[in-house]
Amino acid sequence: MTTRLTVGQALVRFLIAQRTERDGIEQPLFAGCFGIFGHGNVAGLGQALLEAELQGNSGFRYYQSRNEQAMVHAAVGYARMKNRLCALACTTSIGPGATNMVTGAALATINRIPVLLLPGDTFATRVANPVLQELEDMRFGDVSVNDCFRPVSRYFDRVHRAEQLLAALLSAMRVLTDPAETGAVTLALPQDVQAEAHDWPDELFAPRIWHVGRPVPEPGALARALELLRSAQRPLIVAGGGVIYSEATEALRAFAEATGIPVAETQAGKGALAYNHPQAVGAIGATGTTAANALAREADVVLGIGTRWSDFTTASRTVFAHPEVRFINLNIAAFDAAKHAGVSLVADARAGVQALAAGLGGWHVASSYREKAAELATAWDAKVERAYKRGATPLPAQSEVIGAVNEISQPRDVVVCAAGSMPGDLHKLWRTRDPKGYHVEYGYSCMGYEIAGGLGAKMACPDRDVFVLVGDGSYLMMSQELVTAVQEGIKLIVVLVQNHGYASIGNLSQSVGAQRFGTRYRYRASGGRLDGDVLPVDLAANAASLGADVKRVRSIDELRAALLGARGAAHTTVIHVETDPMLGAPDSEAWWDVPVAEVSSLETTREARKAYDAAKPAQRTYTKPS
Repeated sequence: MTTRLTVGQALVRFLIAQRTERDGIEQPLFAGCFGIFGHGNVAGLGQALLEAELQGNSGFRYYQSRNEQAMVHAAVGYARMKNRLCALACTTSIGPGATNMVTGAALATINRIPVLLLPGDTFATRVANPVLQELEDMRFGDVSVNDCFRPVSRYFDRVHRAEQLLAALLSAMRVLTDPAETGAVTLALPQDVQAEAHDWPDELFAPRIWHVGRPVPEPGALARALELLRSAQRPLIVAGGGVIYSEATEALRAFAEATGIPVAETQAGKGALAYNHPQAVGAIGATGTTAANALAREADVVLGIGTRWSDFTTASRTVFAHPEVRFINLNIAAFDAAKHAGVSLVADARAGVQALAAGLGGWHVASSYREKAAELATAWDAKVERAYKRGATPLPAQSEVIGAVNEISQPRDVVVCAAGSMPGDLHKLWRTRDPKGYHVEYGYSCMGYEIAGGLGAKMACPDRDVFVLVGDGSYLMMSQELVTAVQEGIKLIVVLVQNHGYASIGNLSQSVGAQRFGTRYRYRASGGRLDGDVLPVDLAANAASLGADVKRVRSIDELRAALLGARGAAHTTVIHVETDPMLGAPDSEAWWDVPVAEVSSLETTREARKAYDAAKPAQRTYTKPS
C-alpha cells in the first residue's frame, strides 16, 4: 500500500513515527521542529508542519524561533539534557537562513550532540536559475550555500528527487542515534522537491524503534586495561561527557568508592560525582582545581572515561607531567579511545566501568593516596568558599555571583553557560549536586549559546529551574530567544552579568601582552582609540523590551533576594548585576597554550613572550605506547 504525499509531508510524518530505546525505556526521538520560514521552505516543510498541527500531532510541535543559529543551540540544549536520546529538527529557507545555522551545526558536531537540520535549497530542476539568494559558482553547477554544512555535519545529503528521501532519512536516523557517530545531520531540501508529490510505501510511516545499545569492552582490551590499572600507584580518573550521557554516574560512584581512585571532571563531565563525594577532586586542566591538577601532575595511570581530551582538559598537554604516565581511554568512539597512545577501550561508559569494576575485584589504592586526594579537595573547597564570599568591594566579583546562584538554586536545578570568563569560573567553583545540574557548552565555547541553550534545556526538563548565566558580550550577540521563551511560556532565570566588555579575552589579551586591546566597550576618544567613557548601553531595558520581567540589583544580598523571587515566579526573569572584571577567581595553577608574538616593540608583549617560552617546554606529546 502507498500514500500520496509531498516530500515535506512525508518527511514530517516519518519524523513523528521515530522512537529510541535504551535499557527498555522507549520514547519519541523527535519532540518537534524549530523553524523560520522563507521562500525556500514555507510551501514545503512549512505547509507540512501546519498540516501535522491541524491533524492533532501534539507530541510533535512547531516552535517559532527568532534566529537560525539560536534555534540550533536550543535543539542542542534539549538533546543534551535528554542524554542524546531525543532531538529536535530545525528548518530554514535557502540563503542567509541556512548559512546562519552553520555555527550551530559546528557546535553540535564538536559536542557530539544530535540535531537534524533541514535547510531549504535552490531548485533541483534549475528552471528559474538564478533564484533569490542563490549562490552562483562559475566552476560548479551543483553547488549551493548548503555545501557549507558538509565539514560541520556528521552526515550530509541533498535530496534532488523524491525517491532519494527514503534512503536519506534512514541514513540520517542511523547517525543521529549512534552515540559514537552523532552530531549535526543535514538534509538539504530543494524547494521544488519539498512540494513535489510521490507515492510512499506505508511502512515508511510505521513506528520505528532505534535501539541504543551498550557495547561492552573487547576482552583483550579489557585485560590490558586491567593490567595497567593494577600496576598504578597514583591513578586518576578523568570523567567526561560520556559518563553523563550514558547514565554511568552511579556505576562510576561505586567504582570510585571501591577502588579509592580520585575523580576529576571535564566541562562536559562535571556532575559525574557530587562535588562533596569523598573521591571527587573537581575540575581538571586549564580551568581546573588545584586539587585535580596536583594529582594529575603525579598520576602514573590516567583513566579517561567519555572524554575527547581537549586542550583545556590536558592544559595543552602539560598537566599530566609524570614521565611514565600511561592512559586508558574508555570511550564509545574509537577515534577518541585511541588518543594519547592509550589503551583503547571502546565501549559504552557504563558497561565499561562495570566491566573494570568486576575485573579489579578487591584492588584499591593505598589509603595514604586516598587521604591525600581528600585533603587536596578539602583545601580547594575552602578556596571556593572564600571566593563565594569576598565582600568589601565596590562591585561584586563574578565568583560571588556564582556563589549566590549556587546557594539559591535547588540540587536538581540547572546552570547554563557557554563563553567568556564565566565557564572557567563555573568549572572551578560550581558545586554540582546532580548529574544534569551543570550545562556548560565549552566544546565550541560559542558566545550566544546561553539563552538559546537554556531554552532547550528547560524544554527538556520542565520540572527543574534553569539558571542562565550570561555576560554582556554574549547577551549582545544573541538574546532574541527570550522572545521565544515568553511566547511559549517557558520560564528561564537569566542572570545577566554586566562588566562592559569581554572579561575573558581581556584577561587573555593582558596575559599575552596585548593590553586588553579591543576588549572593552568604550567610546572612541578624541585621541582616536576606543578608551573613552563606558558606553551607555542599557541591557536591562533591552531585556524588558523583549518581554522578560527584569530586576536590577547592585549587591549580592539584592541578587539573592531577586533569585528567590525569580524561583517563585511563573515567567522568565532577567536579573541584571554589574561586576568588577578585575576580581578574578582562584588560580588553577595550570597553563593554556596561546602563542605570544615572537617579536614586538611593546615591553608588555616581550615580557609575555618570556613567560610563554618558559612554559612551553613542559608540553608533552603523550605518544609513549601503553
